[in-house]
Amino acid sequence: MTSDRSTSTPRCGHAVVLGAGVGGLLAARVLSESFDRVSVLDRDDLPGSVDAGDLGDAGRPAAGLGARRGVPQAGHLHALMDRGREILEELHPGLVAQLVAAGAPTSEALVGGRWYLQGRRVGPVSTGLTSVLASRPLLERELRRRTAALPGVRLLPRTAVIGLVDVGGLVDVGGLVDIGGGVDVGGGVGEGGGVGEGGVGGVRIRAGGGDGASTVLAADLVVDASGRNSRSLDWLAAAGHPAPPTSRVTVDLGYASRVYERRPEHLGGDLSVIVSTTPGLRGGGAVAVEGDRWIVTLAGLLGEHPPTDHDGFRAFARRLPTPDIADLIHAATPLTDAVPYRFRESVRRHFEAVRRPPEGIVVVGDALCSFNPLYAQGMTVAAQQALVLRDCLRAGPRGLPGRFYRAVGPVLDVAWDMATSSDLRYPAVVGRRTLRGRITGSYAARAQRRAHRDPAVARTLMRVVHLAEPPTALLRPTLAVRVLAPGAPRAIAPSSPPTIRDRLAVPHHEQS
Repeated sequence: MTSDRSTSTPRCGHAVVLGAGVGGLLAARVLSESFDRVSVLDRDDLPGSVDAGDLGDAGRPAAGLGARRGVPQAGHLHALMDRGREILEELHPGLVAQLVAAGAPTSEALVGGRWYLQGRRVGPVSTGLTSVLASRPLLERELRRRTAALPGVRLLPRTAVIGLVDVGGLVDVGGLVDIGGGVDVGGGVGEGGGVGEGGVGGVRIRAGGGDGASTVLAADLVVDASGRNSRSLDWLAAAGHPAPPTSRVTVDLGYASRVYERRPEHLGGDLSVIVSTTPGLRGGGAVAVEGDRWIVTLAGLLGEHPPTDHDGFRAFARRLPTPDIADLIHAATPLTDAVPYRFRESVRRHFEAVRRPPEGIVVVGDALCSFNPLYAQGMTVAAQQALVLRDCLRAGPRGLPGRFYRAVGPVLDVAWDMATSSDLRYPAVVGRRTLRGRITGSYAARAQRRAHRDPAVARTLMRVVHLAEPPTALLRPTLAVRVLAPGAPRAIAPSSPPTIRDRLAVPHHEQS
């Protein structure tokens, strides 16, 4: 397997990535262009990676397949937006062909699949957008294989990161130093006072997941891709670094997923059905994935979460505004029990507002910005961040964190504003509201309703949703005239009488 490696930047030093999810693996790919050595650490087993017991082994991956324990939502629906697919192909040419060879179907968005917005189906108009219908474990497996095959990159599973260390006092000996040389910033600051102006110089690790001795892994750069529950943020705060301002939008989303056997006649041969989830209108999706299987996910906001028992799961599906998913699960044979997942709030940490972020560490992925998963932006935005990191690395390591946060801010703005302006249209969703957000949310809702009747609006809306075009594409004069034209259909009302919670959740201008 080969990758298009840039040769314009001299390679030197050692980079450490915390977390072997999609964001961490893509970060490792771009870091391999600038660093001689890249170590990807993960506390879980990594099927097809180097054994953590031998840190000096540069072996190559085996062909294991399975979900990482640290990805509790691995069994649920995941979507790789078209922009994400493009970036993955740029970083790993031939990846999509490998996924297809492993059994992942592909389809054009809105063609070969059904998409319901506000309870009504959007017509099957051509969009030029390709959806790769691979499960999360399959995508991660192929990314791990390619990442581990990069020169100088090693994957270290079953490796717990228990602290950051100060750059002062570290002596790099093949990437490993004795613990006495560094200052601990995890579980209590050591005598040296924490991560000072010199910044982060490595991480303290414990291999094997046990209680054995710890060692320090020295690094010229640490990239934290460890997810929403990142501990490095607490470690930096304990060392005296200011916490970044944080935005939160509380949606109290709950969803449950179940895998079913897939037969050709299901859904009339279509490969997917997506029903957008809004308060008072339950939602969900069913997507064909490799192995002739369906992954079916049911979802509800503001505490209206789907049950996981057989009868309750089917009853929840019957209350969707369209019978497509209920009919599918009635006809299909279940292969697993339903498993739940809960997402309380979207979180964005504004590191771009920190005047002097600590040197030697960059925070990416969900640790930087975690989106409402209903909008399926996470993997694609992680891929966008990898490209920004690659561009910022070309100017050298000094000042990299501040340079990265300033450059990635506008990228995050697009996805964050799209998701939160939609969520904050509902009074029961908790978060800071702005006049701009209200206008954006109202206009987006009207564009969704217009898309049911206008193919041009539907095409542009889907390209914006897939992050293939900026949201301003919907504001072009020729599109704005269509969006604002009278006669857009209203959202479908809930299939059963609305509860008090439902009425609180529905925007006042849409209540009857």
